[in-house]
Amino acid sequence: MKSFFYRILCGFCLGISVFAPGISGSIMAIIMGIYDRLLDIASNPFRNFKGNVRFLFPLGLGAALSLVSFILAFSYLFETYEKAVFMLFIGLIVGNLPMVYKEARKSRFKWYYIPGAVAAFAVALTVGILSEGVGETQIAHANTSLIYIALSGVLAGFASLIPGMSVSMILIVMGVYDYLIAAAKALDIITVGVVGVAFVLSMMASSKLIKFVFSKFSGMAHFMVLGFLVGSVSGIFFTLPEGGSHLAGAVMLVIGLAVSLLFVYLGKKVSIDDNN
Repeated sequence: MKSFFYRILCGFCLGISVFAPGISGSIMAIIMGIYDRLLDIASNPFRNFKGNVRFLFPLGLGAALSLVSFILAFSYLFETYEKAVFMLFIGLIVGNLPMVYKEARKSRFKWYYIPGAVAAFAVALTVGILSEGVGETQIAHANTSLIYIALSGVLAGFASLIPGMSVSMILIVMGVYDYLIAAAKALDIITVGVVGVAFVLSMMASSKLIKFVFSKFSGMAHFMVLGFLVGSVSGIFFTLPEGGSHLAGAVMLVIGLAVSLLFVYLGKKVSIDDNN
């Protein structure tokens, strides 16, 4: 039962991180200790199908709650207290860096890990800057065909399992983020369904590649994750909105660090296995 409610909480946080601009859902999954399980399920969903459904069901409940919460409340918080909320997510990510670094150190270091980490850093930082610079209102209504919506879902699905990459960043760069949020608010089932199906299929296809990389090139993969993490934080930091209370930002940063450490603790204390 503890596992069930913990996964509802994980699903809620995972959903918020996907909907929130600039935040990586895969990093949140790592923080909460469910990334490897999600990668396994996405790469082979029909192996242990019943067990996968039992695992995903509470995550889905939490994600559904997060969607409703984001539409009703979090979108307001991002518009009104944007800087403070982003500082919260910076704290969440930074608090997880030591754990990822520890995983990276388990593999014998090789010199070519450094270029991989630097390249990952550059990609994450570039996407963050691009998402800030794209004029969403200029293209959001020009490219709203279902084909373009599906393409956006494919790219977002591919990025969703790469630690440090933000689904919302990809949708902002593609110019459809506001359009999709509006479609969700209007209960536009066709638009949401098309992007959802494209997203899931792309995620399942890319998960096999990502799982292969982590299994065969573990050291390089974890150092690239570090690069993505630092690049993601840098992208958020350098695109922080001006204004806002510095004190509120500092408080939210500390809260983010504390919550990140709490998730690490809960991930060790609460089993996510349905058999326990």
